[in-house]
Amino acid sequence: MKEHYCLQAALVCLGVLCHSQAMATERRSHLRPSFHGHHEKGKEGQVLQRSKRGWVWNQFFVIEEYTGPDPVLVGRLHSDIDSGDGNIKYILSGEGAGTIFVIDDKSGNIHATKTLDREERAQYTLMAQAVDRDTNRPLEPPSEFIVKVQDINDNPPEFLHETYHANVPERSNVGTSVIQVTASDADDPTYGNSAKLVYSILEGQPYFSVEAQTGIIRTALPNMDREAKEEYHVVIQAKDMGGHMGGLSGTTKVTITLTDVNDNPPKFPQSVYQMSVSEAAVPGEEVGRVKAKDPDIGENGLVTYNIVDGDGMELFEITTDYETQEGVVKLKKPVDFETKRAYSLKVEAANVHIDPKFISNGPFKDTVTVKIAVEDADEPPMFLAPSYIHEVQENAAAGTVVGRVHAKDPDAANSPIRYSIDRHTDLDRFFTINPEDGFIKTTKPLDREETAWLNISVFAAEIHNRHQEAKVPVAIRVLDVNDNAPKFAAPYEGFICESDQTKPLSNQPIVTISADDKDDTANGPRFIFSLPPEIIHNPNFTVRDNRDSTAGVYARRGGFSRQKQDLYLLPVVISDGGIPPMSSTNTLTIKVCGCDVHGALLSCNAEAYVLNAGLSTGALIAILACIVILLVIVVLFVTLRRQKKEPLIVFEEEDVRENIITYDDEGGGEEDTEAFDIATLQNPDGINGFIPRKDIKPEYQYMPRPGLRPAPNSVDVDDFINTRIQEADNDPTAPPYDSIQIYGYEGRGSVAGSLSSLESATTDSDLDYDYLQNWGPRFKKLADLYGSKDTFDDDS
Repeated sequence: MKEHYCLQAALVCLGVLCHSQAMATERRSHLRPSFHGHHEKGKEGQVLQRSKRGWVWNQFFVIEEYTGPDPVLVGRLHSDIDSGDGNIKYILSGEGAGTIFVIDDKSGNIHATKTLDREERAQYTLMAQAVDRDTNRPLEPPSEFIVKVQDINDNPPEFLHETYHANVPERSNVGTSVIQVTASDADDPTYGNSAKLVYSILEGQPYFSVEAQTGIIRTALPNMDREAKEEYHVVIQAKDMGGHMGGLSGTTKVTITLTDVNDNPPKFPQSVYQMSVSEAAVPGEEVGRVKAKDPDIGENGLVTYNIVDGDGMELFEITTDYETQEGVVKLKKPVDFETKRAYSLKVEAANVHIDPKFISNGPFKDTVTVKIAVEDADEPPMFLAPSYIHEVQENAAAGTVVGRVHAKDPDAANSPIRYSIDRHTDLDRFFTINPEDGFIKTTKPLDREETAWLNISVFAAEIHNRHQEAKVPVAIRVLDVNDNAPKFAAPYEGFICESDQTKPLSNQPIVTISADDKDDTANGPRFIFSLPPEIIHNPNFTVRDNRDSTAGVYARRGGFSRQKQDLYLLPVVISDGGIPPMSSTNTLTIKVCGCDVHGALLSCNAEAYVLNAGLSTGALIAILACIVILLVIVVLFVTLRRQKKEPLIVFEEEDVRENIITYDDEGGGEEDTEAFDIATLQNPDGINGFIPRKDIKPEYQYMPRPGLRPAPNSVDVDDFINTRIQEADNDPTAPPYDSIQIYGYEGRGSVAGSLSSLESATTDSDLDYDYLQNWGPRFKKLADLYGSKDTFDDDS
């Protein structure tokens, strides 16, 4: 084993020396010249010649990842001044000196003590120097050299990603680029083939291939079909050393998915679809569905449906459900079992998006036959008309026939029909209908002037199935009959000016009148106006028909006077143009009024004649003057009162103390609610300021005691006063009388307690007032008065 390591070391040194010689031959600049001596004069004029010396070396190399038992000899430093006597000491400094690289200070041999990794550090820069062993005096200036770590193939290739994902359209041509994978090698690409990579495919053949130098994956088979296989898993290998044996390798996985193209047309799974629809179905109702299968996905698999032929194209339609990719057949118009019982449609399914590259695979559409059978249903009755309009004269007797409605059962059974009126449309029950034949009759006379049109609804239902019913609107027009006489269009009133009889008559009408008639125009105008036959020769007024449904009222004479008659009532007969004609007599009021010279009305009241007997203008002026004088006097009086400035309060300067009122009553406390009679507060006399006394006046007379009276001739005033006072005090009949107040409830005391500070100071209390000491100087006096008892006890 030892011999093996020695041999390996020798080979390493040999390799280093050989490489050093080769490098020395190629690059002379790597050799440092030896030191050359210079001439010095010795003693006695002898010339001493010092030989030239220098370093003999080149770049050093060390192989990485060396795992031998002994340190690796990197190289040897030697100076030509070294005679081998051991006086020269070699010193090494710089990167890794002393830790990675060590030097034998005698021989100059440099060893690497640790395993080196070129991928961590490719070279080290060191400084070498020869010094005197004894004095450490430098014999040569320091010189720099480099130790390079020689690469070995110790790193396998690594891909940038552990897995790759790529897409390529289906049916792509051979050689279509899919994706490029890239690997890297940490070894030195400038030395040997350690970093020279070659790509190869391990899995995924024969569908895909990879370029050895670039790592580009390409398709290898034509017409790969996504519908047959959508996803492929490919394994790519990258190997260094140019792919030769002994090289290291790395792999990666590539998932390749074929994307869809529209290379498949839609196909119906069957040639004929059978469907059915009830004749009772309404338009828009779904009849059935068809579906053409397209193995493509996405927009390449979108299918649209159309009806291209068939005898039911007008009655049916088809739409596309894009969520389920189905064609939905719907009813477009109602079908009738009794008319036709089967229909046939030709439905086409086509792709929405077509790829021109695969147009040769077409046509991208398919057709199918859809047969639809109409099913019989119990249909409701059908009226022969969608609506009916009938007429009836107003005032027609009950039971008059208005008209008829007719319905039939469209089914083959032809069930009998029963008719009825929707009473929600005939709340007043004007009509009735025969349930068997559908004749409509009136139940009461109708008035056109109240309602000209009546709208009702009639039901028709099968006798055997009352749920099958139909409804039809019936409009009934009430025809007019001349049953209303015309009347004045407005409450007319005429005015005529009073005048003397010598004044000529005016040609202007007093008033123009017209009429209204509730009947229809055929029984209304033209209206004819006239006076009743009994007053056809009325001496005061006359009526002239204007032949346009209006008339004018004129005066036959002049000299109307309000004092004689201020109001005239003129009857007017109005006839309409109906058959037979209707007429009515209307009364026109005509007033006699006072007018000015131009004929303008001034007044129509009889009181206007007594104005002359009233006050004259001068009297009115005198009255107004008196009123003004009175107002001036009042103003002056108010002004003088303000100037006096009399005090408003009479007792303003009185002593306030005279207003103090003392109450000697004490109640029963806060809880006493019966001490006073509340009725006293509600006494009406008390409201007016008078409150009756409750004093008790004694019923007997007081007899003064004889001994109390002073002598008649006494001059002692003091005795006289004292005597009178005593008599007054002892006299119960003298006011004020005794007043008794009864307190029914004294209470249980007050929560607040006594408010007397004197009593609080003289009674024993459990309250502690020491906190007053902390309230500041303002409360010092209170603190002294109500302080701690201990303080007072100590003082005493």
